Amino acid sequence: MTKDSIPADEVRFFSGSSNPALAASIAAELGVPLDDTHITRFSNDNMYIQLGASVRYRRVYIVQSLSQPVNDHLMELLMMLDIARGAAASEVHAIIPYYSFGRSDKKDAPRISITARLVADLLQTAGATHVMGMMFHSPQVHGFFGIPTDPLSSRPVFGEYLSKRDLSGTIIVSPDMGQAKSAARFAKSLGLPIAAGNKERVSDSEVRISGLIGSQVKGHKRALIYDDEIATGGSIVELSRVLINEGIEDILVVCTHGVFTRGGLERLGAVPQISEIITTDTVHIPEEGRHPKLKTLSVAPIFAAAIHRNFNRESISDLFVFGE
Repeated sequence: MTKDSIPADEVRFFSGSSNPALAASIAAELGVPLDDTHITRFSNDNMYIQLGASVRYRRVYIVQSLSQPVNDHLMELLMMLDIARGAAASEVHAIIPYYSFGRSDKKDAPRISITARLVADLLQTAGATHVMGMMFHSPQVHGFFGIPTDPLSSRPVFGEYLSKRDLSGTIIVSPDMGQAKSAARFAKSLGLPIAAGNKERVSDSEVRISGLIGSQVKGHKRALIYDDEIATGGSIVELSRVLINEGIEDILVVCTHGVFTRGGLERLGAVPQISEIITTDTVHIPEEGRHPKLKTLSVAPIFAAAIHRNFNRESISDLFVFGE
């Protein structure tokens, strides 16, 4: 919770249709209203969007996760940014809890787009003067933005939640070397050893993990798998198989972005050794789509704290994903 509320007459807070519950929670933490956004479609399927309050010479915050349907939600965000700029907002802040295009962060095949960079350019062109996101897929994604960008970390909410339990005998495991640095920071904060999977991606839904790199897993009874995003769950299921073969009896799965497509959540829940799946609310999961093993933590306090400090021109570096 922030110490002081932001003056409500100086800002406007809006949400796209991807995650209005998180937007409302952030606004509530800040003590400002969440203004209406009117989104409809013309008969030819074109979207029509109108912001429900005047933004003239105010700081505008637009909350939109780029979750499914990703392209619709991106178009909503671009239109809302353009509306705010055209209506003379003094600042336009794109608050993007889940930046799904971050996975397209490199040119690893001929004739493909580095879409993370393309979308970053589109956001600036549409009118964003500042971007705030959480746990981008890789560090280079931050560098694709030509405007001030704050990459926030979800580690504090996980650390607070896990601090209430006995983690003796636990080892933190990253599914691959790409997430190992972030996992290492998390392991350091909890005082736990770390290992990483030696992963080879075969396709979007199939991976192979040939072994583990880092601390010895043998001798530990519990593993905490730490990842930034889980979609189909293929990597986690394959890593769990390797860990179980190494003698792990209990597995906690922790991820910032619980996308859970193509039955991913059910696939993880079906592994007996996985006792809990812990994620955040950067991606909205409907009640009917949740699993008994799922625990969802809110990142609204982190976004609210960052927005509050940003508003008051204070440092937010301790909230960054690459911070200790």
